Amino acid sequence: MSGSGFDPMLPRPCRVEGVVRETPDTFTFALESEAEEPRFAPGQFSMLYVFGVGELPISISGDAEEPHRLVYTVRSVGPATQALVSRRAGDSLGVRGPFGTAWPLAEARGKDVLVIAGGIGLAPLRPAIYRILRRRDEYARLILLYGARSPRALLYRRELSSWSHSPNSQVLTTVDYGGVNWRGRVGAVTTLFRYLRLQPDRTVVLICGPEIMMRYVITELTDRGIAPGDIYLSMERNMKCAVGFCGHCQYGPHFICKDGPIFSYQRLRSLLEKHEL
Repeated sequence: MSGSGFDPMLPRPCRVEGVVRETPDTFTFALESEAEEPRFAPGQFSMLYVFGVGELPISISGDAEEPHRLVYTVRSVGPATQALVSRRAGDSLGVRGPFGTAWPLAEARGKDVLVIAGGIGLAPLRPAIYRILRRRDEYARLILLYGARSPRALLYRRELSSWSHSPNSQVLTTVDYGGVNWRGRVGAVTTLFRYLRLQPDRTVVLICGPEIMMRYVITELTDRGIAPGDIYLSMERNMKCAVGFCGHCQYGPHFICKDGPIFSYQRLRSLLEKHEL
């Protein structure tokens, strides 16, 4: 956890600034706090407490250069997330964190950064994209490959367009099913590799999405010569305490909340090969 003087087990009250619908079932909301917030790093997450309902681990999807304004993107899939996205401006939420490891943006300086996202997996990657665009001269190419179920499920559509026009940047999107009015690409996110010319020895890859998608993506990357140590994943498990006490998120010898959620593929390679783990 960043910062000092914060009890990691004690939620801090924050006020909902506003809620924006991204897709039919996904919402982005911002929180503001009267107290000084600890700084977060791209890739970290918070535990959000809905009073009277429960607590959820949610990745921070906002700009790390604006630490006093915490932004989250949430898909409503059950009672707890429905209660979370139903908050109105002025409502209160409890926040613990930030927790976990971050994307290796310092190690990626001077290299091409290939960002690969599936569905809501773009949310934990957005802070990394913000950081790269803010410090554009520190990185070479920024490439984003993004896949979603349908055009309606694409997140941050205005930002996708803006990022595609940023210097030395390339944004490619695809959907599983486009419908009669869709004029874009259709297919799995791995089909976008045909449009790329990778430089394996100078590329760092950041991936977030369904685990099965990440496995196929990793196969494509390693086949193209990307080293396992240059591939980084954001893993998801059932996190409850966020500090490695409860054991709910154990993945082999690792606790996702404490040792992750960002891992190098080299570190998890033997575990990811066991599909039922």
